[in-house]
Amino acid sequence: MYYKRHIDEELQKWAEGKEHKPLLLRGARQVGKTTAVRHLAQRFEYFAEVDFNERTDLHYMFDGTYSPQEICQLLSVQLNIPVEAKKTLLFFDEIQACPKAINRLRYFYEKYPEQHLIAAGSLLEFALETMPSYGVGRIRSIFMYPFSIEEFFWATGNEALANFISKSSPSNPLPEPIHEQALKLLRQFLVVGGMPAVVSSFCETGNIIECQRILGELIQSYRDDFAKYRNKVPSMRIDAVFRSVAEQGLGKFVYSHVNFEGNTEQTRKALETLILAGLVHPVTHSAANGIPLGAEINERYQRMIFFDTGLLQCVLGLDITDFFSPSADIKVINRGAIAETFVGNEIIKAKSVFQQQPLYCWHREKSSSNAEVDYVVQIGSEIRPIEVKSGLKGSMQSMRIFMQQKNIAWGIRTSLENFSEYDDIKVYPLYAIKNIYHSHPASSK
Repeated sequence: MYYKRHIDEELQKWAEGKEHKPLLLRGARQVGKTTAVRHLAQRFEYFAEVDFNERTDLHYMFDGTYSPQEICQLLSVQLNIPVEAKKTLLFFDEIQACPKAINRLRYFYEKYPEQHLIAAGSLLEFALETMPSYGVGRIRSIFMYPFSIEEFFWATGNEALANFISKSSPSNPLPEPIHEQALKLLRQFLVVGGMPAVVSSFCETGNIIECQRILGELIQSYRDDFAKYRNKVPSMRIDAVFRSVAEQGLGKFVYSHVNFEGNTEQTRKALETLILAGLVHPVTHSAANGIPLGAEINERYQRMIFFDTGLLQCVLGLDITDFFSPSADIKVINRGAIAETFVGNEIIKAKSVFQQQPLYCWHREKSSSNAEVDYVVQIGSEIRPIEVKSGLKGSMQSMRIFMQQKNIAWGIRTSLENFSEYDDIKVYPLYAIKNIYHSHPASSK
């Protein structure tokens, strides 16, 4: 069964548009790229899929001898599938296995723009890293991530609930029974996470233990991949940093806390490798004196978050029964930094899919101060601080220090509370991070 994704709409727009730049579908392995393309293919008369890992016999076509039209003719013969402009969706999967094919993508736009072509790959980012001029301007990149909580609502048959939430705001809260219904699904999502294989299993069986088994297999598959990432970075070092990102949780990532013998430079390269693979997202300090937030950053102060809460709780070996407690606070969230991980990923998923979305935080740069704002975001032309609380209560002191210093009229708190607002704080439930970007006009004070 196919579960609807936000990216489906963007893929459809691309397919129906007048301009068909080759599409490079990017994201961590097993987030659903191939499945989404195959779903899109149902709109075409023909679908021609090439896995370059399996079909090494097709690599010869991309040595520069053949034009895009000739490549399509050759593929039609060898695949025994018509490859015709406007009728066939051509899909190059695992394209990193054939770097020459990556370099030839630009020529499809220049010489054969009528042909619909999508490329993807599990280790694509590492191939692109070595190709600074692979076709920028002639190729469109689109980024894909694990399921958002809204997509999880859709998958679990709660689309009406998702739509209702999308129309709510601090000035228009949910009825309490509906809020409680959403919290129950939130707790499930924190355990299951957004990896398609896990979401699919949960929707079909409801078996959390089976979900944990699949998560364990996914983690092992990622670890098996570490040796393929970069030759100069030992896989054992990457694995140690992978584990340390999970264990360090809240606060600045400290290189010396990585439990592995070796130098700091190796640790740094290992961390960069995990970021490039899409398994870890950095949250970087911004002075936040104006926009863009990336203009005044300090890369020496970064938090690191996993790209999925399900994988995080599995790596940490958390007692998942704690997640389903109907009590006011989910104590395990604090222990594992699950709430912050969830919110960071929801911020990324709420933004445009056409560029990689950086995450920013703020901390007061004084040795005697521990004031820190979990996330700082740009909404329209305004800067807004976001404080993440795992329960129903928590101090807003750091955020108010930030607001006073930066002359910001109001800030955002996200927690297990229902939508509400008081003084200079607007409250959004954890399951409604996306609403932050459309609940208020850009100029709202």
